[in-house]
Amino acid sequence: MPLRKRIRLPALVALWIAWLHPLLAQPRPWENTALNLESGLLWQVGSSTPLSYRLVPTQLSWRSRDVLGHEFSNGSRLVVRHRFTLLGTWVQQGPESHYLAINASPSVELWSPAARWCAFGGAGGGLGWLNSQGVRGSQGQDFTFNWFARGGVEFLGSKNMRWTAGVMFQHMSNGGQTKPNPGIDAVGFTLGGAWAF
Repeated sequence: MPLRKRIRLPALVALWIAWLHPLLAQPRPWENTALNLESGLLWQVGSSTPLSYRLVPTQLSWRSRDVLGHEFSNGSRLVVRHRFTLLGTWVQQGPESHYLAINASPSVELWSPAARWCAFGGAGGGLGWLNSQGVRGSQGQDFTFNWFARGGVEFLGSKNMRWTAGVMFQHMSNGGQTKPNPGIDAVGFTLGGAWAF
């Protein structure tokens, strides 16, 4: 084979790989937006109400791509993303039966150097509506505010799927608009999945 042809073939392969590489490279997890679906079980804690509540929250959340970030020398990365959530809670134990809310918070994530898993956390709040019953110790009105804190781990599954396990604290009350205003403080676990796009 002439020398000219031997040189041309590797050069063409190198050009083809250079053109194709960006198409084949997968974005890192924080470079995508994601839809999360999580559910869990929360138990009443504290003494804000004499009733024993048990809540089953289901959260549909949208997370933005990273808005802030810092890469450490070992390749791990700390990122902050926006998180907006539609929350539906079944009141499994308590006078009310359901709670619907919207809330927002940052999602703070520390990704491993290989970007296969992360530890996450965040705290935020919002507002919602439940079917108050006027029972002593229950919620004073339908309109309520909520505040929550959450943390856990997220693992990458297939190309676009992630799996999450975490703990969650949730508070809901009407902000003193009625007296008494017992509120609900509950803590428990969540499990879920996310689809990145």
